[in-house]
Amino acid sequence: MIPSILPTYNRAPLTFESGEGSWMIEADGRRFLDLGAGIAVNVLGHANPVLVEALTAQAGKLWHVSNLYNITQQQALADKLVASTFADTVFFTNSGTECCELAVKMARKYWYDKGQPERVEIIAFEGAFHGRSSAGIAAAGSEKLVAGFGPLLPGFHQVPWGDVDAAEALVGDQTAAIIVEPVQGEGGIRPLPDADLKALRALCDAAGILLIMDEVQCGVGRTGKLFAHEWAGGTPDIMMVAKGIGGGFPLGCVLATEEAASGMVAGTHGSTYGGNPLACAVGGAVMDMVANDAFLGEVNRKSGLLRQKLEGLVAAHPEVFEEVRGAGLMLGLKCAKVTCGDVVAAGYDNEVVTVPAADNVVRLLPPLTISDEEIAEAVARLEKAASQLDAGK
Repeated sequence: MIPSILPTYNRAPLTFESGEGSWMIEADGRRFLDLGAGIAVNVLGHANPVLVEALTAQAGKLWHVSNLYNITQQQALADKLVASTFADTVFFTNSGTECCELAVKMARKYWYDKGQPERVEIIAFEGAFHGRSSAGIAAAGSEKLVAGFGPLLPGFHQVPWGDVDAAEALVGDQTAAIIVEPVQGEGGIRPLPDADLKALRALCDAAGILLIMDEVQCGVGRTGKLFAHEWAGGTPDIMMVAKGIGGGFPLGCVLATEEAASGMVAGTHGSTYGGNPLACAVGGAVMDMVANDAFLGEVNRKSGLLRQKLEGLVAAHPEVFEEVRGAGLMLGLKCAKVTCGDVVAAGYDNEVVTVPAADNVVRLLPPLTISDEEIAEAVARLEKAASQLDAGK
C-alpha cells in the first residue's frame, strides 16, 4: 500500500528534531555534524538567532498579502540584490525550479518581443541540474531525469561539460540563450574554469544571445564570493538564485538586466507566494550577513582549512577517495573503490552528514558559519568513516 507521503525519496533512517549552528540533533539524542546544510540551503546554520529574530518579528506582523500589492520586505530585498550584483531587476519565487521556468520564459519572450520568435533554442551542458520542472529536466536532458516524462519541452540542446567550442557550433539563428552552472552541484561538484566562463560570455556577446547562469546551489557565498561567477569577472544576463538566499526558508529569485527582462511586462508571469513578507524578511537578513567582505573572507579562509584537511584524508585512504574538487565551501570527495552512497552511509554511522552526487562524488556543503573546531571534528568523523570502509574491503 502506498504511504501517506508520496515515495519519491529514498530517505535515510534518520529523523532530526532540532538543530543549532552546524549540528543536527536526532530524535534519539545523537548529535550529527552537518556537512550538507539541507543541500547548500542553511548557509547560516540551524536556528541562527539573526534569522530567527527576522522571521519571528515579521510573523507577528504580516505573513501573506499576494503580489497584488506592494510588499515592503520584498522591495528591500530586491534593492539589496540589485545593489550587490549585475542585475537591474528581480522576480521572487519559492524555489530554484520555479527560477528555471522563469529564466526560460524570459529568454524566449525577449526574442519574441524583438521580432525574432524563432529564437527559442537554449544550449545547456551535460551533467547539469536545473530543477525538476518540464523546462528543468528538458534543459538537463539526462535519462535519469527525463525517462517516463515525455514528450519533453522542445528547444533544448546539450553539449559536453565545459566544451565551449561545441556550444559555439550549435549557436544559430534559432538560438535564444546558453544556460550554465558556474559550479555543477548535482553533477558532481564540477567548477567551470574561469577561462571557459569568460569564453561563454564572449560567445554570447558575439552571437548577440543571452547568458543564463544557474547559481541556485553555488551562489549566496558558497564559493567565497557572493556569486560564483564573480571569480571569472564576467556577468550573466539572467541568473537563477535559490537555496541559500532564504537560509532555510523557501525563497528563490531570478535576477536580470533591464535589457534581458524587457519582455516581461504586466501579466507575463506571476506567483501567489513568491516574495511574501516572511520569506523576504529572512532573505534580507541573509543578505545583510553574507554580502559582506569580512564574512566572505572567512568563507575563503575556512575553505582552505577544510580542503587541506580533506587532502590529507584522501592521501590516507586511497582505496576510498581519489581527489578533492570544488570551490569555497562547495567541495566534493571523488570516491575510488567504494560508492558515494557507501561513504554517506558510513558517515551516518559516525554522526556526520554528507550528500551524494553524480560521478561518484560525496558533496560537502557545510553551513558557511562552520567553525575551525567543527571542521576538524567533521574531518575526524570522515576519517573514522573511511577507516570503517577500508576495514570492510
